Amino acid sequence: MWHEFELIVTAAGCSAVLIWMLLPMFRRYALARPNARSSHHIPTPQGGGVAVILAVAIALGADAVLVGPEPTALPDMLALGTAVAMLAVVGAVDDILPVAPLWRLAVQAVAVSLTVLTMPDELRAVSGAPIAIERAAEIVAGLWFVNLVNFMDGIDWMTVAEAVPFATSVFIFALFGAVPPPAGSLALALCGSILGFAPFNRPVAKLFLGDVGSLPIGLLLFWLLLQLAGSGHLVAAILLPLYYVADASITLLGRLARGERITEAHRSHFYQLAVIRGLSVLTVVQSVFAVNLALAVLAALSVRISSVVFDLAAVASGVALVAMLLTKMARGKV
Repeated sequence: MWHEFELIVTAAGCSAVLIWMLLPMFRRYALARPNARSSHHIPTPQGGGVAVILAVAIALGADAVLVGPEPTALPDMLALGTAVAMLAVVGAVDDILPVAPLWRLAVQAVAVSLTVLTMPDELRAVSGAPIAIERAAEIVAGLWFVNLVNFMDGIDWMTVAEAVPFATSVFIFALFGAVPPPAGSLALALCGSILGFAPFNRPVAKLFLGDVGSLPIGLLLFWLLLQLAGSGHLVAAILLPLYYVADASITLLGRLARGERITEAHRSHFYQLAVIRGLSVLTVVQSVFAVNLALAVLAALSVRISSVVFDLAAVASGVALVAMLLTKMARGKV
């Protein structure tokens, strides 16, 4: 366990130090000013995702030097690193000078396609389906997932409340051989980096991730889901992000039904409605964190028990938990 401790401490330490060093630059060049759709009330620097992503890379690089990389994982990790860099660049530009939605979507599509199409053929979420159809479906799902993580990063600590239990779960699964070892290392590095960012994003936040962070973090989380689903644990991969997927997807469908322009910023997510209706940001993220912990437990039991009957019960329980939380948020009660 000493190796794992070094990895998470390195990631967290690098993230915090980089933020401390870069914060004056963020204040000067990447200030998010409040508007009618903002959840913050004073100008706040954004761009903390730069430090988070760099810290993940530094921690994994140091780990590879000290422990030695797995040769079979290098092509996948290089492709993933390239895709993450693409999203970080387009996110950084968009944080300073808005990028047209079509260009953003095009870069995201290339990055997600690169990530999915370089996965080993043996990693299959649905082994009975033709691989071309499965990979195409994964590209569409990945494109949506990257964007929904970006959409959900709308109040302080929300990404922390989602990513920490998510990444910790994948790391634990790797310890028991449920996902490939590289997925466990990446999950632990990502968890550490976000923990290093968390003190700066604590309500009321002194720093936001920005698109430079939320977009690549979304891709990293999606890659972890692919590793989990491709290792035979599709139900666990459905459960871990269930709250994020439900909130973002229901909100999008509602906006489409009302004829709203989905490319415009808004404050109609369930977690945003809860804050608008009087709940504190801390209360909302604590509730999300608690539900995510419960989903993580259900996912772990699904991996451990490996029963169709239990899987159905776990999904039903997860859906019920998320539905309960969304309903309470919509009413301003949690």
